[in-house]
Amino acid sequence: MRQIGLLAATCAASLFAAGCQGGSGAAPIAILAVGDIAQCGGRPAADSAAATTATVVEAQAPDMPLLLLGDLVYASGTLAEYQNCYEPTYGRFMARSFPAPGNHDYGVPGGADYYTYFGARAGPDRRGYYSFDLGSWHIVSLNSNVDMSTGSAQEAWLRADLRAARSKKCTLAYWHHPRFSSSSTHGDDPRSADVWKTLYEFGADLVLVGHDHTYERFAPQDPGAAADPARGIRQFVIGTGGAALYAFGAPKSNSEVRAAGSFGVAKFVLDDGRYRWEFLPAAGSSFSDRGEASCVP
Repeated sequence: MRQIGLLAATCAASLFAAGCQGGSGAAPIAILAVGDIAQCGGRPAADSAAATTATVVEAQAPDMPLLLLGDLVYASGTLAEYQNCYEPTYGRFMARSFPAPGNHDYGVPGGADYYTYFGARAGPDRRGYYSFDLGSWHIVSLNSNVDMSTGSAQEAWLRADLRAARSKKCTLAYWHHPRFSSSSTHGDDPRSADVWKTLYEFGADLVLVGHDHTYERFAPQDPGAAADPARGIRQFVIGTGGAALYAFGAPKSNSEVRAAGSFGVAKFVLDDGRYRWEFLPAAGSSFSDRGEASCVP
């Protein structure tokens, strides 16, 4: 996947209405992102928390791309779970969905039912990683269930992909397991340490992850978790799509904002050389977070 033809540039409302035109004259592109979604636990899908976050997605523009940050269904990643729990809630967004797989999606060996359900939208060759472009941004979807170490097939592909995309001003990457997290359930995960180094080397700007069922925003940091406001990557944990929420432990370095009790979806406006974010809470939640920043020069 590279340029996605069905995606129209979407100029967002409310917070994002001011300065709608980008620096180059092109309209910013609004996207949504969320992970850890469809957990029915024997209840009808309509009664699950995923149904409330799906309402948030549905309230946004109908062509707004939706980045899915893994663990899209619980608990075993079977086709029946996708059909009975995910399909009634998030299935309506398939045509604008760009999934990354989580560990629960790999509950069936090799994520077989995940790839069957999402088909071509899960990327080529059932490898679980791919990329595409949105305006002046390059978007990379990675698979943290397979080897991400330096020299692996995935890291080598990422390096070549980023090299080919050097003309893009800004880069956003997303996968499931968080490199950094203050959650008391999972926390920091080293499996993506090497791809973080690769992304940092190529001047990437944003990383979006799930796995911990929390919302957390980090300040830009380097691969060693040192604050780096000039060249660092800003990470968001957005595991708030519907699975049972987690608590936090002690805040990790560079953690700026944390929310442990709110379901919702994150919205990003990708502009020419800059971006804005806003957490959109589901019904019954009141937490909000918003801001803006420039891309790495």
